[in-house]
Amino acid sequence: MEKMNQALEKMKMIVGMEVDEEQQEEESSSSFAFMDDFNRNCTLSTKQRLYGFAICFAAGLACTLLSMLVFFNPIKFGMTFTMGNLLSLGSTAFLIGPKRQVTMMLDPVRIYATALYLASMIIALFCALYVHNKLLTLLAIILEFGALIWYSLSYIPFARSMVSKVMVACFDTEF
Repeated sequence: MEKMNQALEKMKMIVGMEVDEEQQEEESSSSFAFMDDFNRNCTLSTKQRLYGFAICFAAGLACTLLSMLVFFNPIKFGMTFTMGNLLSLGSTAFLIGPKRQVTMMLDPVRIYATALYLASMIIALFCALYVHNKLLTLLAIILEFGALIWYSLSYIPFARSMVSKVMVACFDTEF
């Protein structure tokens, strides 16, 4: 019952409702204490949030598009493409806040998509920066691109199941 009350209080905080002082003190000692403090210190006006989003998203888009210029050098391509993805992913934290961004990313519906996406970015950077193998970097970028699509589809209701069914239908070997 205590966990249910804590979950209810956290939901109240997320949607902006008032939480009892006693409950806030208990939550400050919980595992989300760092994110709560971080969120409270990151108060931006709407204009500042939109500027932060626009600048971060434009930089991410520019990195992603510029990576196409160095497509035939997989190491440079992997670095710029991954940095573009990181900047674009971080840009949404300006709109909804870092705590809500992390909470949405760790939602049970998309936890595996998030883990695959973040792991593929780490693998791509590792292959590009330390291994210096063009084939492995190219394979890591293909994995990262697929993980990006799967992660993005997790925000659209029923999109992943629809894409899965279409892929099964397209690659079905029975005639």
